[in-house]
Amino acid sequence: MLKRGDPSQEPDDEQSIGEVVSDLVEQGKAYAKAEVELAKAQALAKLAEFKLPAVFLFGALLFAQAAVTVLAITVALGLEPFIGIVGGGVVGVLLAGGAAGLLAWLAVKRLQGVK
Repeated sequence: MLKRGDPSQEPDDEQSIGEVVSDLVEQGKAYAKAEVELAKAQALAKLAEFKLPAVFLFGALLFAQAAVTVLAITVALGLEPFIGIVGGGVVGVLLAGGAAGLLAWLAVKRLQGVK
């Protein structure tokens, strides 16, 4: 409920409409800036939670890449007596490249379905 001003108060002490609007705009800017800072702080806190799992995942990907490389080399060396080292190497590369291509194709198809 609005309260009436003190009648003994002089009109010179009142703010003009322009000053009131200016104060309101400044308060709005300060509020928006505070909200942005809060959102930024919350995002950084969430990001900090994912830092260590991301490092572990990156390490796991490096080991997975090493395993695929060893598999391709093993295929190449295993096929060497039958089709030569170059032929075995080509087959190993085709197998690893085919798996990578299949996974990339599945990822693209899945992303196309996301809206």
